[in-house]
Amino acid sequence: MRADRVRLLAGMALALWLVLPLVPLAIWSVAHGWRFPDLLPVAWSFKAWSHAFSASSGVLHGLGQSMLIASVATALAILVGVPAGRALGLYRFRGKQLVLLLLVAPVLVPPIAIAPGLHGVFLQLGLTGGVPGVILAHLIPVIPYMTLVMAAVFGRFDTSHEAQARSLGARPWQVFAHVTLPAILPGLLTGALFAFLVSWSQYLLTLVIGGGRVQTLPLVLYGFATSGRNDLTGAIAILYILPGALVLALTARFLTGRAPGLAP
Repeated sequence: MRADRVRLLAGMALALWLVLPLVPLAIWSVAHGWRFPDLLPVAWSFKAWSHAFSASSGVLHGLGQSMLIASVATALAILVGVPAGRALGLYRFRGKQLVLLLLVAPVLVPPIAIAPGLHGVFLQLGLTGGVPGVILAHLIPVIPYMTLVMAAVFGRFDTSHEAQARSLGARPWQVFAHVTLPAILPGLLTGALFAFLVSWSQYLLTLVIGGGRVQTLPLVLYGFATSGRNDLTGAIAILYILPGALVLALTARFLTGRAPGLAP
């Protein structure tokens, strides 16, 4: 009982630590002037939220662009990462360590170091200044996360269940749908969550490849943050955080192991 209480207090302390930085943003979003040394704003206003949801602010457009790009990048990462992760997790082959090194490289190398060269390549291919090019650029950091997560999942995967299903006459798609997918689903959702959030938070690659024409929410947020509009920055920052929090909440039961195919 004492250990449970300690874990509960630790969890509450961690939650408070994570939520605490968001409190000033929430206050700024409804503040009409908040100056030092006032503990709270002297006046309150929802003008920042009203402007954020107006068509002229570009926030809703940026939100839609970010959702579209992150969703498509996640879907493409799943298509590439699941078979690649299966190969890396289940099989030994010559050059496997080199493949792993190449996968980790985009994660380790700062985006600013590869952005100029990447822009030159995309410029020659005619992929700059549009959403397709931005999606392809996002796949550079997104696919490694997805592939490495799936490699760890398949590293613990028992292929004998698939063999048994095939011996009973199951077709390949039936084996995948009824045997493989339920077993890897928690890991797949975890990888998809990471992929979505990595794409969602991309600023530099979007700016370089999009050329300022593809206005995602991080670019809109940075524009207001550098203009000194703290109230609008707070409102947009909360909108920027919410989708990630929503995705995390929806997949929490899988991340904690209470998913089909896992022990309760």
